[in-house]
Amino acid sequence: MNGGGFLSDFKNAFNRPNSAHTQLIIINVVVFLFLAVLNVFSSLFNFREVFAVIYDQFSIPPLFGEFLTRPWTLVTYAFAHSLSDIFHILFNMLVFYWFAKLIIEYLGSDKVISLYVLGALAGGIAYLMVYNLIPFYAARSGFGGMVGASAAVYAVVVAAATLIPNYTFFLLFLGPVRIKYIAAFYIVLSFLGSVGNNAGGNIAHLGGALIGFIYIKQLQGGNDWGAWVTTFRRFVKSFFVKQSNIKVSYKKGRPASSRSTSGSSRTSSSSAKASQDEIDAILDKISERGYESLTKEEKQKLFNASKK
Repeated sequence: MNGGGFLSDFKNAFNRPNSAHTQLIIINVVVFLFLAVLNVFSSLFNFREVFAVIYDQFSIPPLFGEFLTRPWTLVTYAFAHSLSDIFHILFNMLVFYWFAKLIIEYLGSDKVISLYVLGALAGGIAYLMVYNLIPFYAARSGFGGMVGASAAVYAVVVAAATLIPNYTFFLLFLGPVRIKYIAAFYIVLSFLGSVGNNAGGNIAHLGGALIGFIYIKQLQGGNDWGAWVTTFRRFVKSFFVKQSNIKVSYKKGRPASSRSTSGSSRTSSSSAKASQDEIDAILDKISERGYESLTKEEKQKLFNASKK
């Protein structure tokens, strides 16, 4: 992949269809920069307490009692990263970019967002469960909390490996490697680290990996576990995105005398007609992905239906 292609993916990311991966990366980078800059200024001008309060809103605590005071961190932790290790966000976003592109290619942008959210939730729940139910972890719960998109990234990685296990990446020094082996390596690494210094983080990784696998298996069986994520996102988006002003109306049939007598003309016009359900689906697609995401046939149907 060339650098121009990589950078072009981020141009107008919020106005292009199938760009969920770049949108999520941009959000992660913006949150990281916001917290990093705030950290610098809080140190320079001595308002560390304010910074600590803000940072806590992105850090999920290990103890359930404290978690109940800020339950939103079950999601927000997945958009923040360690400020002392630039490689934390760098590696997370690079891996996410490569694997999310595969999900988008085969399943579409909505599935990437669903996997990201489900992975974050599964990782956060796994993290809370071990620190509150297993004595080994409970005895080691004396730390501030956890941040990072790793659980969400693991969900996307394992989902891609479950969907297309033999897809091959060409890795530096290693050459062609099937993504199922890359996913397996990450899982084994996290399992071995589940009793180390970053035990909670590795447990969250495994939770994300598990939901990624289950999500694809359920999807292949006809069950979309992430449908609620898409529905909720569209509901929220409806408050901020102006609905299309295109008016769709239908006329009753013309009198026989005014109808065209050309068979070819009737055939041509009928092929461009669309039912109300088709028009509704096209308008929903515009609301979700923009007008440019429509096919030529969809644009023609919409144009014809909007004529008075």
